[in-house]
Amino acid sequence: MAKNPKAADTRRGRSPTRRPQPRRAKAAPAGSSSAADIEDLAPAVPGAAAPGAAAPAALRAQLLRWYDVHRRDLPWRCASGSEEERAYAVWVSEVMLQQTRVPVVVGYYERWMARWPTVRSLAAATQEEVNEIWAGLGYYRRARFLMEGAKQIMEKGVFPCTASALREVHGIGDYTAGAIASIAFNEVVPVVDGNVVRVISRLYAIADNPKESSTVKRFWELAGQMVDPLRPGDFNQAMMELGATLCSKTKPGCSECPVSSHCQALALSHENSVRVTDFPRVVPKAKPRRDFAAVCVVQIAQGLEEERPEEGLLAGLWEFPLVLVDEGKTDLLNRRKAMDKYLSKLLNIDIGQKSVVIFREDIGEHVHVFSHIRLTMHVELMIINIKDGVDRLCKKEADSTRLKLVNESSVESMGLTSGIRKVYNMVRAFKEKRFPVSEKGHVPTRKRTRRLKQ
Repeated sequence: MAKNPKAADTRRGRSPTRRPQPRRAKAAPAGSSSAADIEDLAPAVPGAAAPGAAAPAALRAQLLRWYDVHRRDLPWRCASGSEEERAYAVWVSEVMLQQTRVPVVVGYYERWMARWPTVRSLAAATQEEVNEIWAGLGYYRRARFLMEGAKQIMEKGVFPCTASALREVHGIGDYTAGAIASIAFNEVVPVVDGNVVRVISRLYAIADNPKESSTVKRFWELAGQMVDPLRPGDFNQAMMELGATLCSKTKPGCSECPVSSHCQALALSHENSVRVTDFPRVVPKAKPRRDFAAVCVVQIAQGLEEERPEEGLLAGLWEFPLVLVDEGKTDLLNRRKAMDKYLSKLLNIDIGQKSVVIFREDIGEHVHVFSHIRLTMHVELMIINIKDGVDRLCKKEADSTRLKLVNESSVESMGLTSGIRKVYNMVRAFKEKRFPVSEKGHVPTRKRTRRLKQ
């Protein structure tokens, strides 16, 4: 399998131990782009009041009372121990919850914390170990940032306890810093994610484009004014909880909302044709880019008994040999030409001269959709004999691509992306159907050749 050095790219923390004198963090400088990431563009002064905005004490009290009764029982809210241990639990959960639904995250969070219960234990992990636990959760860069951030914290010897200090940790942005600081350390700082944007935009009937940087800054300002000075962590979680449950995108439960009396969008909906769901404004998503790839699962028929050891810390993800092809060149002949060229470089062999192709056949297609890419993978199985053995088969390339030869039992337990796992399952199903089971495995006994039409 090949290692890709460029890995493919409703939340909630726990109630903190309250401090009598909460701290207030210094804010990071605001971004300047017209379009912004809502979770990473805090205003110059997070707590500054926006003109004409008010955060009634009644709103805070009503929301916190509702949260105390209705908050969901989630494992990261049950974290106990020191402030650092609670902060680590919040950090892991918030990173996992980015772009991922709560029901999916729960199992991953529990497995992660069982494996690495502290920052120190995570700092000692390897990238491949982290990828194995993360496999299937997607957006793998998040896992790498968690590990790298843990190493950075251990190098400094102290877990940052303010939002401004947390933002210095690799991979921690404004939102995550605010969540950790308020929930674990009771610092009076806001958090703004998609759920909070939805709640605030309806409370204040903000019809502006929520992706514009000026609008993002306004959300942060309003959130900074609203946050409860005595229970900042609980208040931030209550805002997110409200957005994730009652104040949903399409079916808001306004009749059960604890702060409906403060909601300007609801008031407008009673007076004219405006609907609560008109806020925030829906911005059409860009269509995903269409990519096409040839994927070749290469099986060595002889000369390989054990998994070859891997050296060094690798930042990528394991995948079968894969090469992108133009949309107009996805036919069998062009795909194989591209794959043969890639394999010759990757394996340091000439497919035609230094090895014997026993079997080569297309298996089918698998379409994997990422956040912004629709990747169509044309999958083939190639079984080869290596004339000169496998000792010199793998080498480190200039682009840091690395190889790993594994047996089938090892593939079963490896941390693979969901797309690559489905490719493997396709090939395994094909082999079980096509080849008889023998002591040597699913391998044909004689060479098969196919002549491609030019």
